[in-house]
Amino acid sequence: MISIETDRIQYAYGRQTVLDGVSFTVRQGEFFIIIGPNGSGKTTLMKLLAGIETPQSGRIALMNRPLSQYHRRNLARTIAFVPQTISGDFPFTVREVVLLGRSPHQGLLGMVSRRDADMARQALAFTGVDHLADRKMHQLSGGERQRVFIARAICQEPAVLFLDEPTASLDIAHQGRVMDLMEQLKYEKGTTIVMVSHDVNLAAMYGDSLLLLKNGKVVSMGNPGDVLTYRTLENAYGCPLLVDESPLGGGPRVTLVPKRYAGGDTHGAGRET
Repeated sequence: MISIETDRIQYAYGRQTVLDGVSFTVRQGEFFIIIGPNGSGKTTLMKLLAGIETPQSGRIALMNRPLSQYHRRNLARTIAFVPQTISGDFPFTVREVVLLGRSPHQGLLGMVSRRDADMARQALAFTGVDHLADRKMHQLSGGERQRVFIARAICQEPAVLFLDEPTASLDIAHQGRVMDLMEQLKYEKGTTIVMVSHDVNLAAMYGDSLLLLKNGKVVSMGNPGDVLTYRTLENAYGCPLLVDESPLGGGPRVTLVPKRYAGGDTHGAGRET
């Protein structure tokens, strides 16, 4: 089954085209990662997919239904979105923040039901922050806050979870925890994960399918081995790279080639081994 389908979507800020004829599909239960250099349109694409912005032309379908036909409440019951930056400077407890994910499922009075409380407990346990439930948000580290916001998204019970660079400000240990958590969510709950990432190696290790953008256009799409070739990446990023097989096996590893090793021939430095 197809979770998301886009057909030639266009978007511009004034005269600046940000997305130009972008088409792709995401299968149900897939870990789909969007990569590309700065200014390639990744975050704008994520906002269009999540219904925050509307494409100026083209079509987006969610679960075989045009995204434009979803009412906001129904959309919030189907998808959850974790943006790149969220302020944690508010006087709510972790439990209260996670319970906010139940808002689309609550009545007009917003009363917390037994199911709401159970779903919040499950989400807290799933993300490993249940021991922080009574802690105030401003008392948490960046990695802890990120997992709380993911717990809030999980509490919505979405069929599709969108994340915009969830590991960007985290150390390597917290990056691994977040990515392992997404993989667990995919396998245990069948959730479709769509994520923007700047880290091509994390994308290679965890992504089922990758979409590489440059200047608002699709450069390449497919499994990590097909997308992460040095010619494709050098064309997209404009810097010398080495692409070899990961020592973990089964996928590519991308290494930036410093100028002192590349010499004057930046195009010849990148290669595959």
